Amino acid sequence: MDYIKHKVPPVREDRLAACGAYGGTCSGLSADSKKGCLYASKRTFSQTQGCQLNLSLSMISSLRDAVMVIHSPIGCGGNLIQNAGINKVFQKLRQESAVGLRWINTNLSEVDVISGGEAKLRQAVLKAEREFRPASILVFNSCVPALIGDDIDGIVDDLQKQISATLVPIHCEGFKTKIQATAYDSVYHGLIRNLVGEDKSTKPAVLRTPEEETQHQAKISKTVNLLNVGSMSRIDEEELVRLLKILDLNVRILPSYSHPDDFTYAHEAALNVSICATHDDYFVEHFKQKYGIPYVLRTIPIGIANTNKWLRDIAAFFGLEEETERLIAAETAELEKALEPYKAQFKGKTAFITGGEVRILTTAELLHNLGMEILGLRGYHFDKYGEHLLDEYLEDVPGSEQTIFNVGAGQVFEQANLLTKIIPDLFVGHIGVNGSAAKQGFPIFPLFGQSDDYLGYKGVYEVAARVSRILKNPAFNRNLRSNTRLPYRESWYEQDPFSYINDSAAAAAHIG
Repeated sequence: MDYIKHKVPPVREDRLAACGAYGGTCSGLSADSKKGCLYASKRTFSQTQGCQLNLSLSMISSLRDAVMVIHSPIGCGGNLIQNAGINKVFQKLRQESAVGLRWINTNLSEVDVISGGEAKLRQAVLKAEREFRPASILVFNSCVPALIGDDIDGIVDDLQKQISATLVPIHCEGFKTKIQATAYDSVYHGLIRNLVGEDKSTKPAVLRTPEEETQHQAKISKTVNLLNVGSMSRIDEEELVRLLKILDLNVRILPSYSHPDDFTYAHEAALNVSICATHDDYFVEHFKQKYGIPYVLRTIPIGIANTNKWLRDIAAFFGLEEETERLIAAETAELEKALEPYKAQFKGKTAFITGGEVRILTTAELLHNLGMEILGLRGYHFDKYGEHLLDEYLEDVPGSEQTIFNVGAGQVFEQANLLTKIIPDLFVGHIGVNGSAAKQGFPIFPLFGQSDDYLGYKGVYEVAARVSRILKNPAFNRNLRSNTRLPYRESWYEQDPFSYINDSAAAAAHIG
């Protein structure tokens, strides 16, 4: 997996043979994945898809003392406006001085498409250096300059000799992939190539006495990099840090709200700890290859079962099995007692969950353990990491073999059709598809929110409490259904929801 020597990372279709289209059952998906049959599955009609550039910006926009230069027409990057307020709030929660998002768009015009936009990129980078004097400038390449052939790497190499900020080119051209999660690889690729390692540091080397070096190495031996790409809230971070500190471990959180200098010595850690393989496999695999740092990548700590697995994987590396079992026993005993009233309320209730492959499977197990029946799952894509978790889910949740599993990002028309057929009591999904389900009258529980907690033992209780409140008062969504409608003809709802997927699995599902 030595992609770091290349300027541009591969897309996930090539690197992981990721699947973006599937309709069938959990057992069918597991079997087809093992046969290697999923990569060829396509849609004859696709409604929309996510943008790799937007996800890259969301992932790294919180980097402190940095400026983003978006090389694109003016519309690209407009989604950053929604992150501005969140960014300030969570900087304050980390007891840091709050600085607004800083980005410059090169505003490519029709003339630039013909004559090239390299001059504007130079001007934008120099302006970012002159006005902000940041530690780092992140240069994002979008679809248009990639299509017309602008050499952003050549420009960055030339400009690096003229300015003090460290330049980080990030290739996140949306047209190159249908798997939006490739954005995580693009950002990590740029960070590892340009910020990680003592040779990248702009500060003089630290000189230590033999005694200080011994203490330094002892600290490293208990240090873990906890990876957060914006997929857990500050409350989630605090919960996971709490659990790891009980085990007497030092925790460094990357890359969200980090400073560029934090990456210089990121390789000085005993273990990389991921909360989601979809986000972090590119980072941890390269760190293991380049610096020999092992990693934990198995699952995300959502729900009791997966939090236990996550902690045990970390404990096994450090030889802390006994301490961890005591921690698990104490936390779960208290939690199970607190969950009893909710389990009684949720008995017989049903749910449908959509989002990233890792998060939906762990959330499904959480809701199952609370007493709910999972009618369907819908992942944005599916690859080998989803296959591993799906097999564990099939083993841990009896009767889940025939649970519906749909793969496809942006295909709201499939989701709308499917929901009319299975009619769950609760819809769990990301912002972007929740509105569509709400218009169909389903109570909505956000799969993730920057102000809420989902992870660890505390997250289990908080999810149960919030779901309880939502199910007790679904009147708003019922009223919404009575006064709005989705833009699909009634004839579409009579068809098989997976009829545009050129794969036989949909026919085997017998949804009706």
